Amino acid sequence: MVKRIKKLKKIRFHSEGRDQLFYGAILIVLIALLLWFGFSTKIPFIIFLIVFGSVYGVVVNFYRCPIRYFPSEDTDKLVVAPADGKIVVIEEVDENEYFHDKRLMISIFMSITNVHANWFPVDGKVKFVRHFDGNYHRAWLPKASEENEHADVMLTTDGGVDILCRQIAGAVARRIVTYAKEGEECFIDEHLGFIKLGSRVDVFLPVGSEVCVKMGQPTTGDQTVIAKLK
Repeated sequence: MVKRIKKLKKIRFHSEGRDQLFYGAILIVLIALLLWFGFSTKIPFIIFLIVFGSVYGVVVNFYRCPIRYFPSEDTDKLVVAPADGKIVVIEEVDENEYFHDKRLMISIFMSITNVHANWFPVDGKVKFVRHFDGNYHRAWLPKASEENEHADVMLTTDGGVDILCRQIAGAVARRIVTYAKEGEECFIDEHLGFIKLGSRVDVFLPVGSEVCVKMGQPTTGDQTVIAKLK
């Protein structure tokens, strides 16, 4: 594998939200102008501006696309957080879809206030990408990992270790976007995909991997080391 490269474009907002942010801003400005000139009192205008300005601020934060670079080039055995959020699951599970044995699963829940871009958790190569339709249970529930709509991305590290990264739609999220393509090389600093609104990402690792996080711990995508491979 060649040395990791930093080739992301420096954009401030994710491409998945540019239309929503643009048309949302226009709509807010138009309604604000109507309220400003349509009433003798400015109270409706002030209330609207406070309420919908706050909502728009949350949406802007949601669609932020921070440019991040992992601070070290030595990433051979490291697994970094694929998403901003908090750790909600650290446990050994029976993974019968691909591995047919026990795996260490680490799950990160993303609230509506988190950035929802997803990063590759390891350097390596994309083995395959598969999308599954499903339900929309609350993302932090255990059954969400298998029953909710999800996209599975299998990655093979430079050392030949297979890592499964699963993007999961939540009760509100209804769209999973996966940029990973089968056969392509992947790097920690690159985006794996994006999930709109509250959702979750699971990472399945070999049993015996060293866990570097704890339950409830906040994570920063592409920055927080969640595990070290044997």
